Amino acid sequence: MSEKKDVGKLSCSDCGVLNCYRQDKVFPDFCLTANADSEEVAEVTRLYQGDGLTAKISRAAAEIEGTYYGKLTRVEEIVAFAKRIGAQKIGIATCIGLINETRIFAKVLAAKGLTGYSVLCKAGSIDKTQIGIPEELKVQKGCYEAICNPVLQAKLLNKEKTDLNVINGLCVGHDSLFIKYSEAPVTTLITKDRVTGHNPAAALYTSGFYYKRLLQEEKD
Repeated sequence: MSEKKDVGKLSCSDCGVLNCYRQDKVFPDFCLTANADSEEVAEVTRLYQGDGLTAKISRAAAEIEGTYYGKLTRVEEIVAFAKRIGAQKIGIATCIGLINETRIFAKVLAAKGLTGYSVLCKAGSIDKTQIGIPEELKVQKGCYEAICNPVLQAKLLNKEKTDLNVINGLCVGHDSLFIKYSEAPVTTLITKDRVTGHNPAAALYTSGFYYKRLLQEEKD
């Protein structure tokens, strides 16, 4: 059994109160809100209150949540969000395995008066061995197999001067690199999970039965 956590190491996932949302309860002693630096909170608040992109995105997201809560699909929310922040050209960083979904999404954008521009993860077509990946670690051994290239995806979309970029199924880590190099704000349409049909929450929902291995502690 795991040792009890020190109070100083507790975080939001250890909280059973969640008083920060409605403030109708009492904050626990370790609460990150109650113990936050007031000047830092004020600085962040000013960012949301200003006229810059951070404020525009923050308000647009909050307005969409309040207006369409439980009413719109994620596809529709992205369209609504794009329009709220004045984004016209939408970049799509797509996995090759979800290119059909990207084609449909591009049609949705066009139907809603927006312009979609997609870049496939294999753009540039660099074989995995060129970056030091041994042949035995390819998905299919003994043939040309291109790396996923999120940095190039971002750079190509930067050249297109997209207003908003959408991740569609990039691998874990590749999405991190894309976000790092993207000049436009980034949101996600589909999060890849090959095992659960791109529904990663399913593993958490079934962690008490089908995916018990998730909670098995690893030994050094």
